[in-house]
Amino acid sequence: MTEPYADPSGRADLIARARAWVDDDPDEVTRAELARLLDRVQGTDEADAAEATEDLADRFAGLLQFGTAGLRGALGAGPNRMNRVVVIRAAAGLMAYLKERVDPEPTVVIGFDARYNSDVFARDTAAVVTAAGGRAMVLPRPLPTPVLAFAIGHLAADAGVMVTASHNPPQDNGYKVYLGDGSQIVPPADADIAAHIGAVPSAASVPLATQGWQTLDDRLVQAYVAAAVGVLDPAGPREVSIVHTALHGVGSAVLVEAFRAAGFPEPSTVLTQSAPDPDFPTVAFPNPEEPGAIDAALALAEQESPDIVIANDPDADRCAVAAPGPDGWAMLRGDEVGALLGWHVIARRIDPTSDRTVLARSIVSSRLLGTMAAAAGLPAAETLTGFKWIGRVPHLAFGYEEALGYCVDPGTVPDKDGISAALMIAEIVAGLRREGRTVREVLDDLAREHGVHQTDAFAVRVEDLTLIGTVMDRLRSTPPQELGGVAVARAEDLAQGSDDLPPTEGLRYYLADDTRAIVRPSGTEPKLKVYLEAIVPVEGELATARQEAARRLAAVRADLEVLTRV
Repeated sequence: MTEPYADPSGRADLIARARAWVDDDPDEVTRAELARLLDRVQGTDEADAAEATEDLADRFAGLLQFGTAGLRGALGAGPNRMNRVVVIRAAAGLMAYLKERVDPEPTVVIGFDARYNSDVFARDTAAVVTAAGGRAMVLPRPLPTPVLAFAIGHLAADAGVMVTASHNPPQDNGYKVYLGDGSQIVPPADADIAAHIGAVPSAASVPLATQGWQTLDDRLVQAYVAAAVGVLDPAGPREVSIVHTALHGVGSAVLVEAFRAAGFPEPSTVLTQSAPDPDFPTVAFPNPEEPGAIDAALALAEQESPDIVIANDPDADRCAVAAPGPDGWAMLRGDEVGALLGWHVIARRIDPTSDRTVLARSIVSSRLLGTMAAAAGLPAAETLTGFKWIGRVPHLAFGYEEALGYCVDPGTVPDKDGISAALMIAEIVAGLRREGRTVREVLDDLAREHGVHQTDAFAVRVEDLTLIGTVMDRLRSTPPQELGGVAVARAEDLAQGSDDLPPTEGLRYYLADDTRAIVRPSGTEPKLKVYLEAIVPVEGELATARQEAARRLAAVRADLEVLTRV
């Protein structure tokens, strides 16, 4: 990365841009950070200067890209990092878009988590909105993302901003944008907002109010909790024991309050992970999907023998579940939790005459939900990955994606919500406990009725993002004719789009035995993701069908690990 600046003129241009950034930066911390880096770039130690130049070049490789997930990146100085300059310009661009397309005096509700600078970025956003003639309403304290998504509709706001990096590493932060329907932005709004951001010449040119925004109080949180509890049957059983971890995020207090309001016993919390901590000290990666992330919760479960373990990610929009099995405690796959919630919604919550009857899943999630919907005579939908798409499905009753995201109350929160999903899981487990059954027995019953739908996934992490494009180009130029010894019956380039799906970067393969494989770049992390599913009818022993599904997945995975090697 140092080569573009190896010549004196290129290096001089980089230094000049960095100095201009320092002059524009209102944050003394990041100003000093960049000044120190400039000193190293111009130092006499050639090796250190080269290393510093590479760092500086990366920071100025371009403005942090604003897309359908808003902004997300590492904290630090420079346009390719999360900092006050980037956030102020983003807020100004968002306001310009809203004033042009929505309302000359738009209302924006702003939430934030407990990561480093989240409160600062929220305050800057409120200052920009207010100075631009809008009405800014700020959540009272660090709160889960679902509370912000709820607040947009509850307060009739034109847009919402949530400052969070969700389950990313501690050094990251992010800026998630919602429009007034409570859904995350989708094309072309993302490109329009990005264009307005690009038109902002500097942070110093953006007026900042010093007061005038509204700080909301706990009545909003109480309203959210009441709405979340509304997903439950008020006459349903409440006897259940749960271990919960918030993974150092902001979900613990709101979840406990919701469980109390619903009449459930208070969960037993993993105390070392219950308080918000931006360093996430007890986990290598604060994502319940990652190996080891919920080990502390499983250890507590071994001691207390609860009915179920529930984990939220740091901003509590995702919900993970672990259950006891023949080999001890183990996490359920996201598709298994989606099947459980879908089973419950179909059985107890859908009125066929109502306006909300559609069951939706993302393209990388199991096809089981669609099969269950068809068996119940209900409509189903398949969307692109992300709740920016799932939450927009007309007449949605329930939607999910395999990455632990579940929408169980789309009329109130048309986004993934780890709090209301946890409540519904508790309701399911309490009902099964009364019947002397377990969630694993329900999953067995669904497999016997609809066939084993076994899923697997793996990721290829990269340092150089261009390698992802290289792999995708290779697969397109030389498409596989078979995978795992089975012929590829149909290959689809998702970038071409279809009558049912907008274009998205990815490839989908259906094999002759109905096994499915999808290869796509991650939307939020530097990695290529591969999703697999095998479907095997249960004609004899359930264990035999599961073994055959596992065999098929292993064979296909082995081939794709080779084909996606960087």
